[in-house]
Amino acid sequence: MATWRAHGGIATGYAVGCCLRCVFCWVSWSRDFPEKYGSFHSPERAARRIEAAARKYGVRKARVSGCEPTLCPEHLLKLLRHVEKSSAIRLFILETNGILMGADRSLAEEVAAFSKVHVRVSLKAGTPEDFTRKTGAIPEAFELPFKAIRNLMEAGASFHVAAMSADPRLMSPEERLELYRRLAGISPELPKVLEEEVCDPYDTALARLKLAGFKIEWPLKQVYPPISKIVG
Repeated sequence: MATWRAHGGIATGYAVGCCLRCVFCWVSWSRDFPEKYGSFHSPERAARRIEAAARKYGVRKARVSGCEPTLCPEHLLKLLRHVEKSSAIRLFILETNGILMGADRSLAEEVAAFSKVHVRVSLKAGTPEDFTRKTGAIPEAFELPFKAIRNLMEAGASFHVAAMSADPRLMSPEERLELYRRLAGISPELPKVLEEEVCDPYDTALARLKLAGFKIEWPLKQVYPPISKIVG
């Protein structure tokens, strides 16, 4: 982990590394070159530092951000065990792209066993082709985040789904409708509570979009209405 701080009422441990290369990602270049940033900390030390940030700023929520935390599942699970015992932290938000939880059902089940953990699964696209175009991953990996959602649901986990789906510059109406159908196919309740995002103009996001050949206009002039209003 690189830094610890309180951001928007949540104590955050910033870590490095990801298995996707999303073109709209806001994270610093530590995502792409993790070996050049921060230093390794044991799960115990990482948990203590996050807990200290929560106490210092008087917040009860915590998370790990700037990375894909499930890449090192043993480290993550040990950290969560410490969080579970912490009197300073009431809620831990586990942000994930769902790739590992989709590939490994047992990981979703182990995470679901923690009473303080709420999982936020971030979807990147609505079709395999768009998934590859936006993340650099192979099309076959597109199904994994949806499998993660099913695994979490069947394990009884506390979770919700987010998607970069409110931004017309990055998702066509057709792709968005396909995303809706896939979520509704898992549960009709999922589209109703989908957290929809737009791309923010962070320097790193702008650079990644340009390098990937995406030409989008700034500022954002309109957003889609909530996906829950789609009838189909």
